[in-house]
Amino acid sequence: MKICTAALVFLIVFQSCFAQTKLSPANGLEMAVKMADSEIKQFPEPWTVDFNPKPVWNYTQGLIAHSMIKVWKENGNETYYNYAKTYADKFIGADGAISQYDLEDYNIDAVNSGKFLFDLYENTKDERYLTAIKHMRDQLKTHPRTSEGGFWHKKRYPHQMWLDGLYMGAPFYAQYAAHFNQPELFDDVVKQFVLVHKYTYNPATGLNYHGWDESKEQKWADPKTGCSPHYWGRAEGWYTMALVDVLDYLPQNHAGRAKILQILNQVAAGIKKHQDPKTGLWYQVLDQGNREGNYLEATASSMFTYSLLKAVRKGYISSDYKAVALKAYSGILGNLIKNNSDGTISLTKCCSVAGLGGNPYRDGSYEYYINEPVRDNDPKGVGPFIMASLEMNTK
Repeated sequence: MKICTAALVFLIVFQSCFAQTKLSPANGLEMAVKMADSEIKQFPEPWTVDFNPKPVWNYTQGLIAHSMIKVWKENGNETYYNYAKTYADKFIGADGAISQYDLEDYNIDAVNSGKFLFDLYENTKDERYLTAIKHMRDQLKTHPRTSEGGFWHKKRYPHQMWLDGLYMGAPFYAQYAAHFNQPELFDDVVKQFVLVHKYTYNPATGLNYHGWDESKEQKWADPKTGCSPHYWGRAEGWYTMALVDVLDYLPQNHAGRAKILQILNQVAAGIKKHQDPKTGLWYQVLDQGNREGNYLEATASSMFTYSLLKAVRKGYISSDYKAVALKAYSGILGNLIKNNSDGTISLTKCCSVAGLGGNPYRDGSYEYYINEPVRDNDPKGVGPFIMASLEMNTK
């Protein structure tokens, strides 16, 4: 009788959780396609996915293109491939030069868009894409670094490593090393994670601070550690995705692979520790869910879900984390997905942007993070949600 009662309670909760979307979490491909179709309908021109009509070569557009390529690979529908290709062809000229991209800006965000170009090249053998890939590799050859060799986040943010930057640069760098058979580059890839983890990870919380300033000159930097004051959800999300994605290319016998796996397991434990027990989601400021103004945030929740699902599937972390990821995906569907009158869906409660320093100055305070604009369908959530949904579909 107790077993039957427990089963009934689970069924009621399960049905309630998904009543809004009318979709089962088991049908991840259907949800990925629905979100991809919604994105294409809302943003017919792929360079506008970040709500900016001005064409720019940037990481958000590259993230969406990357997720669209993944949908195409899963279902073979060239609509998604062509959407990504349209973005590339808007910027890459006949000589392979990338408009709206200046290597000497040394903005590591721009490198992220190089990843999906490998797929375009493999599919077309168009040398323009290969040349563009090499342009972005060239940036990393002279990109400014900390004294120990960590890439600065941007030239205009000197001496700083941000968690965000690991996703922007490291998976591309590792993919380049694998594609062009340059194994000596893998040491440098691993170094980026080792350094940022060394300076940002707090074992007491299991979380990483958003940024680290080696010079300790920034107003947001702790005068002793150089760390920013809080654990921002999406920064940890970028970092987690970087860890699981870089392992796709890091050779099994590479000496640094064990270190990446160790870091990933530490990060996964911290994510699990701070998951909201009721919804399965994560807060904008990860460790302060009970504090006024904090909210359950969609981009970080999508990133963590994707990362945990993939890490379990690949055997990088314990299978016990599968339950954490499934609860999170259920939480997204039940709390953050909205059905629209035109048949599309939206991902709600996305933090639109957050950073450190700059003008106006972003001080990394709790008040700063919770007061940044929140919007629907931010690409930094849509892309990871599509990828998380595809992971739900992968055995």
